[in-house]
Amino acid sequence: MPITLKEYMQSKMEQLNHQLEHQLTLLQIPERLQRSMLYSIHAGGKRIRPTLMLATCEAFGGDSKRAFPVACALEMIHTYSLIHDDLPAMDDDDMRRGMPTNHKQFDEATAILAGDALLTTAFYVIANAEQLNDEEKVFLTKELSKASGPEGMVAGQMLDMEGEQTSLTLEQLETIHRHKTGELLRFAAVAGAYIGGATLKQRKEIETYATYVGLLFQVQDDILDVIGDEQAIGKPVGSDVTNEKSTYPQLLGLQGAIAQKDKYTQKAKEALQQSGGDDTLLVELIDYISNRNN
Repeated sequence: MPITLKEYMQSKMEQLNHQLEHQLTLLQIPERLQRSMLYSIHAGGKRIRPTLMLATCEAFGGDSKRAFPVACALEMIHTYSLIHDDLPAMDDDDMRRGMPTNHKQFDEATAILAGDALLTTAFYVIANAEQLNDEEKVFLTKELSKASGPEGMVAGQMLDMEGEQTSLTLEQLETIHRHKTGELLRFAAVAGAYIGGATLKQRKEIETYATYVGLLFQVQDDILDVIGDEQAIGKPVGSDVTNEKSTYPQLLGLQGAIAQKDKYTQKAKEALQQSGGDDTLLVELIDYISNRNN
């Protein structure tokens, strides 16, 4: 009987959580800094990015065990970005996934250093991965650096801050989210396909698939900020309005945002079909992201 997406995600999450903790406890880290890093790692979440990477690797016939160090590195970078995003100088959030944010649990300086440490450790993990050869390490480090840096996620964070208290066009909003949310998701899929042995053409289609998955992820986030369940989300709804952010519902209306979500869903499925990966868990992942409630 084929495994369901829910069972797959649960299995991979357990393995990933173990690997993440193992990677951090191997290092000689000052005790308070280590507790701060592990606090945000243990806060968990759905682990969508590493799950996407592992599922993509398997979709093209690869062994996902080879992708695990890269999946851990990606989740470290995602976690660092959340720690810094929650800081008073950024979104100034007190809660994350139903728990106090890192700077509230510890202090601002410790939270900043924990984020810095997770960011830099991510690249050490890839460089130290015995499952990967040198050529693969160089490719993956280059791609992850670009996805998470000033041309990728950090650019999106900057554009997002500049867009506050400003009326943005749909094109401008998509540019922000292609960078802020989409780049790490794009990397997840491209890295998984690369490790899995996909052809260059297949990787291009998977990149398009992941780009629309990233936009889909963000539009659903924006919708949940309007009509979501606060307990399920783990933080107050309406924070986008409070922070005067441009969102899909604010720009298109709630029904318009839902219609836009449907467009992204269709485009993601079309690209996945072109890649040859449509008879895999990757198609179920599109619907999961589109319909999630947290």
